[in-house]
Amino acid sequence: MRMMLIAGAALVALATPATAARAPTTDQSLEMVSVNAPKLSPDGRRVIYEQSRTNWDTNAFDTDLWIADVATGERHRLSGGARSSRDAAWSPDGRFIAFVSNRPGVLADSPLDKAQVYVMPAGGGEAQQVTRFEKGVHAFQWTPDGAHLIVSAEAPEPEAMKDRKDSFGDYHVVHADYAQVHLWRVDLPQADAAGRMAPLTPARLLTPGEDLSVGDNFDISPDGRTVAFSAQRDPDLISNFSADLYTVAADGGPVRAIVKGGGPNTNPHWSPDGTEIAYETAFGDKAFFYANRKIAMVGVGGGTPHVIDADFDEDAGLVKWTPAGVYFEGREGVRSGLFLLDPHGGGVRKLAMPGEEESRRFSLSRAGDAAAFVGGGANQVAEVYATPLAAPQPVRLSHVGEEVSGFDTATRELVRWKSGDGAEIEGVLFKPRDFDPRKKYPLLVVIHGGPTGIDTPSITADRYYPVERFVAKGALVLKPNYRGSAGYGAKFRALNVRNLGVGDYADVISGVDALIAKGFVDKDRVGAMGWSEGGYISAFITASSDRFKAVSVGAGISDWTTYYVNTDITPFTRQYLQSTPWDDPEVYRKTSPITYIAKAQTPTLIQHGGLDRRVPIPNGYELRQALEDKGVPVKMVVYEGFGHPIDKPKQQRAVMEENEAWFDHYIWGDPLPEALTPRAGKSR
Repeated sequence: MRMMLIAGAALVALATPATAARAPTTDQSLEMVSVNAPKLSPDGRRVIYEQSRTNWDTNAFDTDLWIADVATGERHRLSGGARSSRDAAWSPDGRFIAFVSNRPGVLADSPLDKAQVYVMPAGGGEAQQVTRFEKGVHAFQWTPDGAHLIVSAEAPEPEAMKDRKDSFGDYHVVHADYAQVHLWRVDLPQADAAGRMAPLTPARLLTPGEDLSVGDNFDISPDGRTVAFSAQRDPDLISNFSADLYTVAADGGPVRAIVKGGGPNTNPHWSPDGTEIAYETAFGDKAFFYANRKIAMVGVGGGTPHVIDADFDEDAGLVKWTPAGVYFEGREGVRSGLFLLDPHGGGVRKLAMPGEEESRRFSLSRAGDAAAFVGGGANQVAEVYATPLAAPQPVRLSHVGEEVSGFDTATRELVRWKSGDGAEIEGVLFKPRDFDPRKKYPLLVVIHGGPTGIDTPSITADRYYPVERFVAKGALVLKPNYRGSAGYGAKFRALNVRNLGVGDYADVISGVDALIAKGFVDKDRVGAMGWSEGGYISAFITASSDRFKAVSVGAGISDWTTYYVNTDITPFTRQYLQSTPWDDPEVYRKTSPITYIAKAQTPTLIQHGGLDRRVPIPNGYELRQALEDKGVPVKMVVYEGFGHPIDKPKQQRAVMEENEAWFDHYIWGDPLPEALTPRAGKSR
């Protein structure tokens, strides 16, 4: 699971009397803007970044590209329309911007609604389509001379598959029928004075054959002659352990393996002199779902790789190798930032970003002397910043945080407590601005997914759970970073191995008890909710506790055996429980909420995507039927056509309002509606 569910969007004027309410409406939360993926120009003077937008007409969260001048702060939108533009990249000379968009193709033989690469002048102007892959583009990178793009994309559907569909209809064979992803070279014709490009030539396949599927992370050597890439045996998620490193000439030739085994081995980055490659790796640790992801280095000709960040006790995400050293992103508790690593044994140091304790998505200039990033901190909305690296002084370039100025947002603070086995647990406590410690407040626990996710005290838009509205109604909200969460080191992330649910529940309930002991929590009005791993922990609460008035289970696991045989990520279960249900049924029984269902008495809302492959919907049905058989109040809502995330605004509106109605009833005593009723207007 090692993932976080994030969606973003845009917000209209909020400072008017009609919208300056204590808390945002559901629609206002869903319309809140977020920024992401800043890309610094080669000379460090401009930044392109993504800004989200909610499109109610098409029921989509779209992204637009914005550009900002670092010196003046002036910014404007580069792309727009009814579809998204994303993954921008500057040409090496800074004159052009390439990006991926799912807008309808303009080339005669281009497939509709498939993501393709477009190029436009950096100063603005018409974007021109430069790829036409049948199944769309996964990722791309400019070559150093600016004359080509290296692209990862699936090959066209083979004629044999088309013939099979004509004869037998559409079906698939499990662990077969793979559509492998390949690398291609796209030649970019020279643009004329107006920036228009000549007709395209066919893309050149660089990785023929069907024995490898290329990942989205690849890198071109400084001299432009060689591409280093990661590839696994097929695109199946359960095959990610087989990801290794390879090289191929940028104009085609034999594929050469340079790192085999000990993976996943991913995200290669060339050294400035082109003689070595740094990459991310499990380095032989078979428990790579929760073990630290390390940085290793190997010669371009292969050989014995070695880890170069052994003393960094967290996941390390490579950013760039410059003459100053290897830059990577990392986390220290709820804080995150940029680190500089000496690849030849000189140690690691963190670069301070004053005022921006939560910094991520770094992009460096060509010289490696400046960076753009997304940054924020406690009770702040994340913004785009740029800074020199010699003496960091971040300059804010976006201003999306102004949208919350019309609201009395909750105050967020870190709290800590000890779990039942003595483990130190940290969480984020949300309080009303007029919090009075002499009063007693309802407490709602909102549990993140992952399990290697993390909650921080920054301000983010509410999506599945209306946290700001709960606080405005007089509740406290606790977001616990239970055992297994990222940011606290490898040992902490492994504390729920063979102890899932059991240890996690202990972390949650000990946090509830710690707050009750402070005297300001009403112990008779406590609720819990969460999605994915958070939904699993919520299901554990439903089945094993009488301490909660209501629970909401979002895409949660109820039975690990049911999960194991249905999920698309079976290695996750084997790593955390260290066995299969056939070899150790007891650990599957101990960690499954359904085992404790005889104790269940808490009213439970279940929400699930009908096409969820990560936590397949049989888990939801199993929990619902068991609760119904036990006479426990239960409601199950299925979002048809959705997978693990519910990622469209209208259905997220339903998720939010179902949760609000459920807890309004069981925590505040409001009538429980039988079903949601549409409301007039857009200020819900």
